[in-house]
Amino acid sequence: MSENEQKATISLAQIQAPQTGDTITLMEALGILWKKKFVLVLFMVVGTLVGILLGNWIRPQYTSDALLQIDVKGNKTSKAMGEMGALLDVASPADAEIELIKSRMVLSSVVEDEHLCFRASPVGRMDRLLHREGRMDLEYLYIPEKARDGVWKAVVTGPNSYVVATPEGSALVEGVVGDMTKAPYAGDTLAIRVNFMRAQEGKVFVLSQINALSAVRGLAKGLNVAEKGKKSGIIAVSYSHRFPDRAAAILNSVANTYLRQNVEMRSAEAEKTLEFLEEQLPGVKAKLDSAEKVLADYRYRIGSVDMTGETQVHLQKEVDLQKQILQMEQERQRVTRLFKAEHPNVLTLNRQIDKLRKELQKLKVKAEKMPLTQQEVMRLQEEVQVNNALYTTMLNNIQQLRVVRAGEVGNVRVVDFAQVETKPSKPKKFNILVCSVAASFMLGVLLVFLMRMLRNGVRSSLEIERETDTSVYAKIPEFKEGKMALIKDKKYKPLVLTSPNNPACEALRSLQTAIDFSVTDEKRVMMITGLVPGVGKSFVSVNLAALYASSGKKVLLVDADMRRGVHRGNKKYGLADALCGKCNLQDAVAKADVENMFVMGAGNNTMAPSELLRNETFEQLLQMAKQYFDVVIVDTPPMDLVTDAELICGLVDFNLLVLHYGKHSMEEISSGVGRLKRYGEKPCAFVMNHCEREGGRYYGHYYGKYYSGNK
Repeated sequence: MSENEQKATISLAQIQAPQTGDTITLMEALGILWKKKFVLVLFMVVGTLVGILLGNWIRPQYTSDALLQIDVKGNKTSKAMGEMGALLDVASPADAEIELIKSRMVLSSVVEDEHLCFRASPVGRMDRLLHREGRMDLEYLYIPEKARDGVWKAVVTGPNSYVVATPEGSALVEGVVGDMTKAPYAGDTLAIRVNFMRAQEGKVFVLSQINALSAVRGLAKGLNVAEKGKKSGIIAVSYSHRFPDRAAAILNSVANTYLRQNVEMRSAEAEKTLEFLEEQLPGVKAKLDSAEKVLADYRYRIGSVDMTGETQVHLQKEVDLQKQILQMEQERQRVTRLFKAEHPNVLTLNRQIDKLRKELQKLKVKAEKMPLTQQEVMRLQEEVQVNNALYTTMLNNIQQLRVVRAGEVGNVRVVDFAQVETKPSKPKKFNILVCSVAASFMLGVLLVFLMRMLRNGVRSSLEIERETDTSVYAKIPEFKEGKMALIKDKKYKPLVLTSPNNPACEALRSLQTAIDFSVTDEKRVMMITGLVPGVGKSFVSVNLAALYASSGKKVLLVDADMRRGVHRGNKKYGLADALCGKCNLQDAVAKADVENMFVMGAGNNTMAPSELLRNETFEQLLQMAKQYFDVVIVDTPPMDLVTDAELICGLVDFNLLVLHYGKHSMEEISSGVGRLKRYGEKPCAFVMNHCEREGGRYYGHYYGKYYSGNK
């Protein structure tokens, strides 16, 4: 063979060789899940039931919403007030207004108006599941302070009547809806008023009274306040409650309280500003009068002064600059109430004021070139005009502030009040159902793969052959005919006779063929054993014996598990009796229902099985059996439990070790082979039982799906 052909052969072998190790391909994962499809379906059914129960268990929530508008640029009233109105235009950003809406200043009034400190919670899991809990709204509740830690209950006794029960369970007082009910208790007085009740007779409600701070915090947590858009000044407020009318009422109370407090705040600001202006007005009037008197005296002293047109223009410019500087300073006072001194708006105003002052200073410098008489007259007229303008502006502002105080105008208005919703916003039953089914499916998948990880044994026959240098003669798939019944009564038939076309039967025939090629003696004795219980060694023993019997050979199946034998032979005698000398070989052997097949049961042992097997009688028994039978199959106990198999393996012609697919580690398999070879180099082979699908395909796929349950 050429070098290229050798490389091609090696590459082809690498491609065809199955993957080993812990890696699971996508097709293998799908095959594992398909095999456990009924488990996954069960999980999904349970998830569906949980989703339905959870959707019904969650109390419906109705969400109402309201819309507020914040005038972030200043209201019309402040603009109409002119220059001094800027001092009242305290427009705050929407974020600040949102915090004000959720503040204790607003919500404390809402808690008091809507009686949120008092609760009547329904009791009953089945009523909650069936949505028939009923409703009881409390307008007032006072529980004696010493007894607030106990559980107070109200039991409905009629359409409009109820009974209050103490924490001890005794009835304290009977009340009527709408009436204030009082009763003495523990040196104090219980007081309660129910303003609405709708519940079946006998329904129980737990009464509770919480402090105002806890109620405010709970309300703030339930409120959802956010600005719609960016810097739009439109604030959306929403709130959810079990009952739609209560959700709308609480939300409208929040909106009205916030609106009222906003108006009160602006009225208070107008009142403070008005007081300040009224205090300053006499001083400004006095300055105006003084300036006018000084101008009149000066003119009287020097007589008439002829002012040129240039002087009058110069004077008008100075007066205009003085007014502009005054306006800019007022605007700066307004801005500094909202922003820090480093803010760009404040810095811009400072630069503009400095620029106007420089221009004013230039005009004053030019005025120094005029005659002294004209300079003095111009200065006095300028002072009179500035004071007169300031006095007139203050009078106008005082009148406008009085209008604001009387009109109660704020910078907030309610665009949309909350309405009573007809459909609940929560729970989303369909979403809950889908999530529950998906979660249960994922939990089932996790459990399937977790169980596989716990059975992370060897699954590759090539790996076993490579590590132990021992061949795997057959891989027997699972089949679905229930737990295999061994030869326990006359009605039993081996699988190879009842279902000859089963894939497991084909694997057993392959095993028979492989053994025939390995052991050429006409008379042969073979031992079939396993590492642990449950691998299916008895299933292999029975069906292999039936196959040999069907081919015309005389077969003896020996049950060497004298502790808990499974092959039912002669009810009176068995292997243990023959080894003890109670009977001979012929007496211990019984005819099976299969032609040419005989069975030797475990018998009734009185000694330790290992001691009976150490005796030379067992070896003589096997030699005698070879004279009467063509094939002798010895079914032994598991190797990892007792030493019986090790005592027998040296006396037989062939050892067959049955492995459970994916259950044994390579260390356990290698240890088992080493223990068998310890008693002589007898031919040995493996059988992998309970094999599952690999790579999305079944073993023996030409015969259909596998069956499960071979034990």
